[in-house]
Amino acid sequence: MDENVAEFLRRSILKIPLHAIKTILKTWDFLSENQLETINLRQRKESLAQEIILLCEGKNATLDDMALLDIVYTQVHRHKKLWDVFEMSKEPGEDVDLFDMKQFQGSFKKILQRALKNALKIASKHHQMVHLNLRSRHLDSLKAIVFREYNQNFDSHSTTVPLQEESFGLDVNLDSNIILENTEEKERIQRVTQETFGTYSQPQLEFAQYKLETRFKSDISGGILADRKEPLRCLVKFSSPHLLEALKSLAPAGIADAPLSPLLTCIPSKKMNYFKIRDK
Repeated sequence: MDENVAEFLRRSILKIPLHAIKTILKTWDFLSENQLETINLRQRKESLAQEIILLCEGKNATLDDMALLDIVYTQVHRHKKLWDVFEMSKEPGEDVDLFDMKQFQGSFKKILQRALKNALKIASKHHQMVHLNLRSRHLDSLKAIVFREYNQNFDSHSTTVPLQEESFGLDVNLDSNIILENTEEKERIQRVTQETFGTYSQPQLEFAQYKLETRFKSDISGGILADRKEPLRCLVKFSSPHLLEALKSLAPAGIADAPLSPLLTCIPSKKMNYFKIRDK
C-alpha cells in the first residue's frame, strides 16, 4: 500500500473516538466481518492504527477508499465541522427538475479533479452557485432553514396560551390593577414572541455575526472622528450553543424588550447568520 494512503489511514484512525471505531469501519464496508472481529481495541491508538493499516494493505487500499472512510467519519461526526450553505440556480426559463442521484454521483466522481464548486454545478446541471452567508455545525438545522421546514407542522397552531400567575406562598396584598397590568404585559410578550419565533423548536445555530460600517456624524467640525474619511468599522458577534432558542427566551425572561430587533429575528427568513450593515 502506498505510504500516502497508509498515512491518511493512520490519521483517520487516530481522530476517530475509540468507542466509534468498529461502527465506522463496519459502515465503511471495506474490511470483512472476520477482519473486524480480529481488531483489538484494548491497545494504544497508534498500535491500533498500525493493525488496521496491515489489514488494509492486504486488500490494496487506495486513496479512493480512504476518501470514502473520511466521508463516513464526517457523516457520523458532522457536528465537529462548520458547514457553509450555497444556493444553486439554473438559467432563467430552464425547468427546475430533481436530478437523478446515481447519475449525479457518477458525473461528480468523473469531474472531481476540477474545482469542487464547478464539479457540483456541472454534476447537478446548475449554472450558478451563490454563498448564502449561513454557517453552522448542524446540517439538519441548515437544511431546515434553507427549505423552510422548521415550521411546517406548526403554522396552524400559533395560539397564545395565557400565562398562569405563580404563587410563592407570600401573604401580600397587591393592588389588583398592578396584577392585571403585569399579567397583560406578560401575555403581550408571549404573544409577540410566538408571532416572531412560533411555538416550535428553533433550528440550531451557534452564532450570528454583524459587521458594521458607518461614518461618524457630528455638528462639531475639526474633531478627529468628524474629519475621518474612512468609515468606522466594528464587529458584533452573538454566540450560544443554541442561539435562536436563546434569542427567543430573552423577552419572556425580562432581559430584552419585545419585539426584538429584526436584525436578530430575521436570521431564518434571510437564510443568513453573517450580516454587513452600512449607512444608507
